[in-house]
Amino acid sequence: MTDIVSASWVADQGADLRIVDVRDGWEYDGLGHLPGAVNVPFDEFRTGSGGEGMLPSDDEWAALLSEAGIDADSEILAYDDHHGVFAARFLVTAELLGHDPERLHLLDGDFSSWQLERETESEAPDVEPTEYGVSPPETTPLVDAETVADAADDPDAVLVDTREDEEYAAGHIPGAVLLDWRDLVDDETRGILPREDALAVLESAGIVPEKRIVLYCNTARRISHTYVVLRHLGFEDVDFYEGSLTEWEEENRPLETDESE
Repeated sequence: MTDIVSASWVADQGADLRIVDVRDGWEYDGLGHLPGAVNVPFDEFRTGSGGEGMLPSDDEWAALLSEAGIDADSEILAYDDHHGVFAARFLVTAELLGHDPERLHLLDGDFSSWQLERETESEAPDVEPTEYGVSPPETTPLVDAETVADAADDPDAVLVDTREDEEYAAGHIPGAVLLDWRDLVDDETRGILPREDALAVLESAGIVPEKRIVLYCNTARRISHTYVVLRHLGFEDVDFYEGSLTEWEEENRPLETDESE
């Protein structure tokens, strides 16, 4: 499973770790980046042109990773400067398109927290392109709208909306509980909450390891972070609604508001 690793862990790794910075190019070039990091901007792998939801096609993904010098066996660390939410999307994309999740790592914290205590670089590394091959896995956590609709009535499942309070109040999938993805983030460290604190936040929303957890947001960006955190905490049964509210509303499915409940 994708894990969340400390800055110290990253610093101790050798050159075999492929570090991916998913910020915009101007940030990567102008503000500096982690030593050895390559730049794969978020917008480049959020195409929605060939895969499900906002996922890139197999060919688009293979071209991006090949250019970045990543192959199918690479250990990958991703980071951003937004508490990890954009980097988590990169890693979830990699998992859904067949990269071994045991080789995927999210930096605990982000670029801002890294640069407070550790060195950065301004020059892009020399990268030898590879021929990355996409091998879609036999099973994935992806679920469709019908599965999501059924989850609200399943006593063994919890349907989770990871957006902000105001968005949830304005309209959410019937039966969903609210968990703003940022509730699992420590604003001071810019990483995830300590384990026991994170589990307490989740339990307060009825999200416990014994249940099947079904995640959605608007376009599957924010649920990527929550998915990675849940898996890191040991949750084994986590479903991922890639279509999220974008697809749900396109299909004219019902929404609840605070007034309608």
